[in-house]
Amino acid sequence: MSSSVDAFLGTLDSALRTIWGRPRASTPSPAQALPSSEAPLSAAERKEAGALMRVNHVGEVCAQALYCAQAATTGNPSLKQTLLRAAQEETDHLSWTRDRLDRLGARPSLLNPLWYSGAFALGMIAGRLGDKWSLGFVQETEKQVEAHLDGHLSRLPVGDIASRAVVARMKADEAAHAAWASAAGGLPLPAPAKALMHVAARVMTTVAHHI
Repeated sequence: MSSSVDAFLGTLDSALRTIWGRPRASTPSPAQALPSSEAPLSAAERKEAGALMRVNHVGEVCAQALYCAQAATTGNPSLKQTLLRAAQEETDHLSWTRDRLDRLGARPSLLNPLWYSGAFALGMIAGRLGDKWSLGFVQETEKQVEAHLDGHLSRLPVGDIASRAVVARMKADEAAHAAWASAAGGLPLPAPAKALMHVAARVMTTVAHHI
């Protein structure tokens, strides 16, 4: 009973810190390695960059929920630790994207509690299906996120080199997560499941771009 209560409190703490806290990155943001002076962005460019980084921040909120739920449902201690390490890397991304939002004068999505809850539920379902399907879900999620970030690299203003550096590093990390999930034995998801994930992601990114 004590371990169950501890696990619940740990999950709740993670959710509260993700949605309303200011997570600290364990790795410096790629933007910090760039020259301190940036080319000024027009109002329209700043608005678009802020909207795109808000979407990316939402993606990291969802990643925290997914990994937390999947770590909580696996009975494999080694996989649990691997998922938690991946969650820490996603915490870096969460911090980096929030920093870019602040610097662009943009705000996080007002619907972050909803995004977190939905992603947590999906992570629980994936975890309950078994480790191989859970890993397959990680693999497909990260592949879709990687493609999404690649699209953002083509849409971010050329002058916003800081946001572009952050997104490029995130893209590389997501590809690495997909690779380890595949190497660990993740099963390819059925085509209908992939299509549903794509549709859900499209709804989320469209709404988060504005709200």
